[in-house]
Amino acid sequence: MSKPVSIDDLAALLPPKARLIGLDVGTKTIGLALSDIEHRLASPLVTIKRTKFAVDADALIAEIVKFDVFALVVGNPIALDGADTPRAQAARAFARNFSARRDLPTLFWDERFSTAAVERDLIANDVSRAKRAEVIDKMAAAYILQGALDALARIAAQREA
Repeated sequence: MSKPVSIDDLAALLPPKARLIGLDVGTKTIGLALSDIEHRLASPLVTIKRTKFAVDADALIAEIVKFDVFALVVGNPIALDGADTPRAQAARAFARNFSARRDLPTLFWDERFSTAAVERDLIANDVSRAKRAEVIDKMAAAYILQGALDALARIAAQREA
């Protein structure tokens, strides 16, 4: 079973060409996003409708295998003051249970404002309410993953300097 890694640990472990998958773990859905192999860009992938853990985990494993994913970036919905929340506990529990089925480095990434930021962008682009509901979770996962990718890029730049 893998233990969570820090962004610095992930930067040290990450091969030059490897994909990461981002997760926005909710109570009804899990939004997934995928990075390119050079760790530069996060793209929305799919939304998994939550049913039973085993079914949800199998759907996630299928995407991991399909894209040869190296690590997970899981949104960590902590409170504005940095305190733990029930949703953060649920996201960590999902990742902990998942790690018993698939051993991958797992980074928990602060996802405060991710869904709100994505929703604002969708509204600004005049996306209908129905279409927003359809894409918001995977776009929030992309927002979360992109934040981690940007941090990895900063670490790489510092190491090169």
